[in-house]
Amino acid sequence: MPDTRSSILFLCVHNAGRSQMAAGFARELGGDSVTVLSGGSEPAASVNPAAVAAMAEIGIDISAQQPHRWTDADLEVADVVITMGCGDTCPVYPGKRYLDWELEDPAGKGVEQVRPVRDEIQRRVRGLLSELGVSAGETS
Repeated sequence: MPDTRSSILFLCVHNAGRSQMAAGFARELGGDSVTVLSGGSEPAASVNPAAVAAMAEIGIDISAQQPHRWTDADLEVADVVITMGCGDTCPVYPGKRYLDWELEDPAGKGVEQVRPVRDEIQRRVRGLLSELGVSAGETS
């Protein structure tokens, strides 16, 4: 039987902040109803510590995630591709649904400055899951 879950790919340049938080929310809120992927065009060495801390505050652990480069395979399986500040470096595949989320880059910012970005990402992920017909769970 084919997998009928929606697949979401979150892309940003470093795959260390925004895309990792979005993926964390989608995994937590969407559970087994959605497949979640993330990647970057120039992956960082590690996930932004302020993003990890901001997510931990609301009970979502992204500390074990590792930034990586997006692949053609990621794009092929994605039903929806969410880009976040990667401009021309984000790939465009015909027939895919793309959304560009303009969000402040949390790079170099403290957790206090990352919280509003985190909260906006949560709002957008909830909206996306609703559009996809996925019943979103709860976070702290």
